[in-house]
Amino acid sequence: MHTEQVIIIGAGPCGLAAAIELQAIGVQPLIIEKRNVVHSISQYPTYMHFFSTPELLEIGGIPFTTANEKPSRIEALTYYRNVALRQEVRINAYEAVAAIHPQHDGTFILESQDRYGERKEYQAKAVIVATGYFDHPNELGIPGEQSDKVTHFFREAHPYTGMKVAIIGGSNSAIDAALELERVGAKVTVVYRGALYSTSIKPWVRPIFESLVQKGRIQMRFSSRVVEIRPRSVIVESANGRDELPNDFVLALTGFHPDRAFLSSFGVTIEDEGYPTFNDETMESNVPGIYLAGVVASRHEANEIFIESGRFHGRKIAAHLEKTGALQRGQ
Repeated sequence: MHTEQVIIIGAGPCGLAAAIELQAIGVQPLIIEKRNVVHSISQYPTYMHFFSTPELLEIGGIPFTTANEKPSRIEALTYYRNVALRQEVRINAYEAVAAIHPQHDGTFILESQDRYGERKEYQAKAVIVATGYFDHPNELGIPGEQSDKVTHFFREAHPYTGMKVAIIGGSNSAIDAALELERVGAKVTVVYRGALYSTSIKPWVRPIFESLVQKGRIQMRFSSRVVEIRPRSVIVESANGRDELPNDFVLALTGFHPDRAFLSSFGVTIEDEGYPTFNDETMESNVPGIYLAGVVASRHEANEIFIESGRFHGRKIAAHLEKTGALQRGQ
């Protein structure tokens, strides 16, 4: 069994930031990441630019430089990868934590499995869960949702050239996808349950999108929802009844949620709103020694703001661990 002071689950920006904050108080944590470093960002649309400015994405006091006003996905991947290397953060990539078992002495036993199927066990005094949301999309629960034509992720527009695409959702991700798809000649219909455009849409993007809708180059269906996905069509329901629209692909960009079953398995309670219980000042959950960092603790703000605010979660955690004396410095 491997013994650690702190184990961080997840090597996203907020997990990395937490590791660096712990290094600053003399602790060398181990990050266990089931995929690659900042995997969630690698899953973002290929040509995406962040809403945030680069200084709001910085971690560990290391400058994020870019020639653009808003950094791109590839720039973010380069930045976070280099931060992890420069800070010599200990990361076990492609290793998945399967279970966490709280012990009577206040420590935790973690079970994991690497990419070769080898099982491992660790003992830690504290665990930081920085797993994000993006493995757990909010499903619609409608017929046809599991078919191959449906995805909850948008990577790039090119494969959809000339295709009839329904986008479910009205957030920034839905609007950005619709604009990219329209540029490559896809026939786009956005199906949104809201009666008006979302207030979260980036202000410089909305006029462009509205103009394309007014010109008929993008179809916008407000106060509507897709109730069935068929091989060659989708059924859209509104106050006026149901319509069957010809369709080749569906992008269900309906957001994500934390892995509630995993959190509950080691005692973290889930609030009525569906989010885990934690202390805003310390980021400690209702289980002493289990902390939350990043988007898993973002409640309703599961978007780019999770990096802006979540990068400071590690500072709160390190301060709490140091204040309580739960860890021994330098070990």
